[in-house]
Amino acid sequence: MGAKRATEASFAVGIDLGTTHCAMASVPLTGDEVAPIPTALPQVVRSSELEARPLLPSFLYMPSEVELPKGALALPWDAKRAFAVGVFARDQGARVPARVVSSAKSWLCHPNVDRRAAILPWGSPAEVPKVSPVEAAARYLTHLREVWDAEHPGAPLATQDLVVTVPASFDAVARDLTVEASELAGLAWRLTLLEEPQAALYAWVSGTASWRKQVGVGEIILVCDVGGGTTDLSLIAVGEEGGSLELHRVAVGDHILLGGDNMDLALAYAMKAKIEAKGPTLDDWQLRSLTYACRAAKEALWNDPKLAKAPIVIPGRGSKLVGGAIKTDLDRAELGATLTDGFFPAVAAADRPASARRTGLTALGLPYASDPAVTRHLAEFLGRQELGGATLPPGVEARGRTFLHPTAILFNGGVMKADVLRTRIVDVLNDWLAADGGQPVKVLAGADPDLAVARGAAYYGRVRTGRGVRIRGGTARAYYVGIERAELAVPGIPPRVDAVCIAPFGMEEGTSFELPQELGLVVGEPATFRFFASSTRREDTAGSVVDPAALEELPPIETTLEGEAGKALPVHLGSRVTEVGTLELSAAERASKRRWKLEFDVRGK
Repeated sequence: MGAKRATEASFAVGIDLGTTHCAMASVPLTGDEVAPIPTALPQVVRSSELEARPLLPSFLYMPSEVELPKGALALPWDAKRAFAVGVFARDQGARVPARVVSSAKSWLCHPNVDRRAAILPWGSPAEVPKVSPVEAAARYLTHLREVWDAEHPGAPLATQDLVVTVPASFDAVARDLTVEASELAGLAWRLTLLEEPQAALYAWVSGTASWRKQVGVGEIILVCDVGGGTTDLSLIAVGEEGGSLELHRVAVGDHILLGGDNMDLALAYAMKAKIEAKGPTLDDWQLRSLTYACRAAKEALWNDPKLAKAPIVIPGRGSKLVGGAIKTDLDRAELGATLTDGFFPAVAAADRPASARRTGLTALGLPYASDPAVTRHLAEFLGRQELGGATLPPGVEARGRTFLHPTAILFNGGVMKADVLRTRIVDVLNDWLAADGGQPVKVLAGADPDLAVARGAAYYGRVRTGRGVRIRGGTARAYYVGIERAELAVPGIPPRVDAVCIAPFGMEEGTSFELPQELGLVVGEPATFRFFASSTRREDTAGSVVDPAALEELPPIETTLEGEAGKALPVHLGSRVTEVGTLELSAAERASKRRWKLEFDVRGK
């Protein structure tokens, strides 16, 4: 049956499951190679009004029973839809923020909450229905599936080769939860995960016939992706094998909650000060409206270079809302000063993000970046890379430098559509390179930043069939298991723990590894399993022993494995990177052939 179903796929379909927007593109799996085509996405844009847009805003709105007319959220495939995703959800959520879910993808990778629990909208009143981060992501994916199936009744999305993108910084838990959301949406059967920076580079490769002439062996491409909610950084090196160029992902950054949303709020505070200087004082409700208005004004100025200023209008307070509307303008100089200098300051390569002093009590929520300077986060990312050339492809030189030098840069994400911001990053990066004895970076002309990830994901789906160039990446982190040493007990000194590598950086999909030594597995009683990770240790191989202090500790696995209590069974611990792109861990007892699967704790205990 599997072979029969495999022949049903006609398209490779890429889905960008973004923090602020979703997009979808496709390419036929047969015939001559063509550029991936974006899918127009019908959605409710105003009450009872449907319109196709290239992007689906990643917002979920759950209205009250009396808020909207009957059928206001109806879709062609669901006349009784009681919630909205997309444009209407975003716009209505700006007016009634307690009923809108946003940044669901960022909640998927938040280790300190139960990501399967109904916690969103975060902090909303008890009467507002809530969903889990997994369920919110599933609703976006379900909408995309419904759009596709309505347009392709003979080729449903569940039977196509589907590639869903995730940030390169997503850990094993967040990747598993993304697969779970896809399963809830009915899309897990032919699913593959792909890192967003790789997808952006695939889009560039698929849309640039002469890409092999633009980059050569030994070059390192910096993918700088600044979207609505996150900043994602990756380095991809150009190598050679068999006389042909190959691309290798060699480094990924952290999942930084810093992007266009921060910039909209910064503009809102700047406009608030300008408005209040003339008299009226704005409350929190008006500030939310002002933030939304600043986003629209910002995009208008970015999209039309000839526009000198954009109007901003927010409602006044009281009975005369229309007559009492508050008006101002955002001009291009204010936009540049607030965003360029505030978020992309000229800093030194040795600068690092500032850590804000924590207040003793703080509101629970997403772990937003405390330093808004993207350039300082970039300096930290480049400066912390291991500079030993042994783990880089042949021809990539790193020795004698204070940071790993990119030779080319590819921009992606909605924020990077602004020429002034791209120029600032290039100028700052070139200053660092010149001071470190390097050459200026060259800018690779990319596709539409809003759609590049979806297009690149679709192209990758076709690459998996043997057509086109493939980026060698594997796992974006190295993973380690904590093994307690067998030592004499000493009063007041806990047993020491070694971290043993079970999945090295770059471990390819479909590969597996088993630790050679036997370990004692505690069964039949509660036990804690400690795991660690690193996004910078590229030199460690499977079985390498590392000091846990040099690693990031992941949420532990706390479980009771089936078996007779009081025994430590001799087992071998193994890991496998699935074809989907997730990490599986297991312990096997060879004598009995029994096997225990160790699942990461998604509740963040």
